[in-house]
Order: sequence, then C-alpha cells, then structure tokens
Amino acid sequence: MSSEAPRDDRPRTRVVIVGGGTAGWMAAAALIRRLPHACSVRLIESEDIGIVGVGEATLPHLRAFVSMLGIDEAEFMGVTQATYKLGIEFRDFGRIGDAYLHPFGNFGRPLNGVPFHHYWLRMRAQGRGDSLFDYSLCNQMAAQRRFAPPTSDAASLRSSYGYAYQFDATLFAPYLRDYAVARGVDRTEGRVVDVSLDPLSGDVSALTLASGERVEGDLFVDCSGFRALLIGGAIGSAWEDWSRWLPCDRAVAAPCASPEGPIEPYTRATAMSAGWRWRIPLRHRVGNGYVFSSAHLDEDAASTALVSALENPPLADPRILRFRAGRRARSWDRNVVSVGLASGFLEPLESTSIYLAQGAVEQLIALFPIDGRIADADRDEFNRMVDLEYDRIRDFLILHYHATTRDDSPFWNDMRTMRIPDSLAEKMELFRESGRVAHYT
Repeated sequence: MSSEAPRDDRPRTRVVIVGGGTAGWMAAAALIRRLPHACSVRLIESEDIGIVGVGEATLPHLRAFVSMLGIDEAEFMGVTQATYKLGIEFRDFGRIGDAYLHPFGNFGRPLNGVPFHHYWLRMRAQGRGDSLFDYSLCNQMAAQRRFAPPTSDAASLRSSYGYAYQFDATLFAPYLRDYAVARGVDRTEGRVVDVSLDPLSGDVSALTLASGERVEGDLFVDCSGFRALLIGGAIGSAWEDWSRWLPCDRAVAAPCASPEGPIEPYTRATAMSAGWRWRIPLRHRVGNGYVFSSAHLDEDAASTALVSALENPPLADPRILRFRAGRRARSWDRNVVSVGLASGFLEPLESTSIYLAQGAVEQLIALFPIDGRIADADRDEFNRMVDLEYDRIRDFLILHYHATTRDDSPFWNDMRTMRIPDSLAEKMELFRESGRVAHYT
C-alpha cells in the first residue's frame, strides 16, 4: 500500500500547502497524523488574505475524520460552538408549503433484501400507508428537537441513523491549525508572489514569498480557495463551468442571535424567489444566508430579503460572496493537488463543501507519492475518484431545483424547464420506471 510508513532510510516527501482555512488545515492535520514518517508538511498562509468561513454545516463523514485525528468529540464541539445535526429540512422546494427532512438515517428497514421504500410505494399505490417520514427515527427526533447518540447494536433502532455537526467555521480552522502545528507541521506566515516551474516537466519547483524566501517542495497542495493560485494560475488546469445547471453565483450571509428554546438538531434550507436561504443553529448564534442567482436578483435586493427573514436582528452587516459552480478538469495536475475551493465549488445546499475537501485529502493519503515520485496511475485514480464525487453531487443538487412544480418566479421557471445532464436524466428515468436508486454512476 502506498500509504504505509517508509523505511527510515527513505527520504521524506516534502509537502507544501498553500492556503490555510478549513481545506488547508484539514490537509495538514491529516497528513501529519497519517503519514508522519513519509512526509514533511509546511503550510503557507497570510493573515492578510481572508477565508470564506461560512460553511458551518457538515455531513456525518466528518465524524470519522475527527476520530481519525484522535480528537475528543466533546472538546471539539465545545471549542467550535458545535451542535448536533440529524439532517437538512427543505421548505418550499417542490411547491410553496412543502416541507421535508433529508435525514442522516434510514427509512424503515429492508425486508427480504428489498429496500423499504419499495414496500412503502406499493402501499401508497394501494391507498394505504402513512407518511414516509413516520418510518424514520431521525425525522421523529428532529421534529421534537431531541437528540440521542446512535448505538452500534444492529438490533436497535438507534443504529439506523447517524449525525453530523453544525459549527462555526471561523473556529474550526484555527482548532486544526493548533492540532497540526503541535504535531510538527511548519506554519509559515507569508504571501506567495511567484511560482517557479521546472522547464522540462512543467512541475512546480518552488514558491517565492513576499519576504523573498524561496520554498521548495516535491508535492504542492493548493488550498488557496477561489484564487486557485497554483492549480489555476501556475499550472493552468482547465475549469469546467456548470453554471448552466447551477446558476446560483452569489450568497449574502449574516448571523443573528439564537431564539429562546431548544436548539434544532438540523439545518434548514428554505426556497426563495431566486434561490434558497440557509439557517444553521449554533450554540452561540444562528448562521443565515441567501444563495441566489445574480441573473435573477441583484445583491441589494438579496440582502434586504435575507435581513427581513431573520428571526432576530443581524449581529453583523450582510456579507456578499461571489462564486461559480464547477470543478477542475484535473484536480491533481503535475505535482499540484487542489483541495477545497481551488478544486471546485458546489453550492452548500447539501452541506458538501467540507465533505469534498475531506474526500480529496483521504484520496491523497491513499495514493500518496512515497519518496516524492508521482505515478501517473495514482494521479489518474485520484482524479477519477474526485471527479466521480463532484459529478454525483452536481446531479443531486440539480435535482432539488429541477424536480419542482413552482412557476411563481423566472428563476423557478428556468430551473424547472432547463435541460439537465444526461447522467441525471438517466437516474431519474431509472427511478421513474422501477423505483430503483442509482448508486455511483
């Protein structure tokens, strides 16, 4: 296996990470934890360059990452002001007045090897059966604003669900930074002003900082966010634009004070006239934002709509974020691996941003170039797996918009009638014809 510890006489691969933030410090922490004898890790970041820092909702996979690092969950949740998350509640997406929870758990249990939803669909066709959500323990707990940790006992109903975290992203990255630096990651405060390429291979050979320092490495990890300083600027890896399917290209964010009462153990997504609005309850505040299409709504109108929807006055002025949906044609190109926003961006409708960064880091560790030698097959496999995840999630997000009956605004008319990717059309046809759900296609 490429991820096993090398012999003591093997040179360590010099890893240079550009950019801190969530992606950068996740990469640094995981590499120093999993491959301490295979690599040295240096991370370059500048306090003058801000981070996006609004992605506060996660998926259950992050629990495995926290556990892998050996971090105590209670400590982690306390430091990051985290709350438990059982799923995502969607309001007004299919039609105004609709509401459902996408739970991190099962609906019922398979019978005789047949997924439960087939039985439920048969009952509904016969005019019998209750709401599908009555068969989800996750949904029942969320409705009562209750939480209990799942059990590993397969015979218990409490083994039928998982959970994730909702936390303050501005606290998560510093927490990982302290963890990584304490274990040997070399943090350098500085700004990259020049990238040197090898004239023969085209690989990145060194970075020059504003201080004049030259930083050499074997493998460079681009966590510079939307700037994509290495993968886009230096290497020139092509960008695949998906805005024709996911036109939301702006977000306005503003926190507010928490209301009184129990904290909801779920994130809420409410459809709006030109996109959707998130609500993420933390211990110390509520995170809010409006993701919208600038072709259908201007920034001032979006800010006004967000503030008017808040349950309490905003704790800060609304902040505008600009982005575009898509991914790199090659997330690992030459000796540069892009992680996080430098690799791609899919809007936060299903809380997949940190999940995608985590997946890229895990793939890098599994395919890590021992002795600094990068195998073409490993690089190609990394790109195949990363592309697969981005493409699957893209189709899933499009489905939220396309499978609607709403016709109350130009945005929803456009989403309902747009031409979707062939891959999604095939998945929808499979379910329509047989009730089967496509996996990893």
